[in-house]
Amino acid sequence: MKVTELTKQLGLQVIAGANGEDRDIAAGYCGDLLSDVMGNAPIGSIWLTVQGHQNVMNVARMREMAAVVLTNGIVPDDETRRRADDFGIPLIIWQGTSYDLAVRLCAAGISDSS
Repeated sequence: MKVTELTKQLGLQVIAGANGEDRDIAAGYCGDLLSDVMGNAPIGSIWLTVQGHQNVMNVARMREMAAVVLTNGIVPDDETRRRADDFGIPLIIWQGTSYDLAVRLCAAGISDSS
């Protein structure tokens, strides 16, 4: 599934990196510890996190993430948005919890890589 299909299906708001909405989503991953995400997130994941700082986009780039979703209503700073645009990785905000969105991703056909 492409990021753009998922955002339309679930009503997600892309706030930066819209030029990457054609990326394919290979899996889903939830994590807030950057070292865990760097070591364990599958390439091409849609990543759910509460971390809204610029290092999130650096990790997303390293892991070739399909998209990053900031949950719990977290609003990123301007530098994080700029990096999302520069890297072409969609940055999405979600008002609900990571758990709630993970359930919806599973229902939409996105699972982990195991």
